Amino acid sequence: MTKAVTLREKSEQDLLETIHTLRKERLKLRMQKSQGDDVLTHRFSEIRRDVARIMTILTERKGDK
Repeated sequence: MTKAVTLREKSEQDLLETIHTLRKERLKLRMQKSQGDDVLTHRFSEIRRDVARIMTILTERKGDK
């Protein structure tokens, strides 16, 4: 889980790359789960919340301009 304070220090490009990385991780976890592998299911909600947190920060920055 990433804190909002550390995310606010990153640039917009870094935040977009982080979203991309998190979404790839979520896809990988979904594929592992569908194949019957053991996965850490709590990561699904953590990833969802991190993406939402980043999107909120990006929206706030867009509103400031």
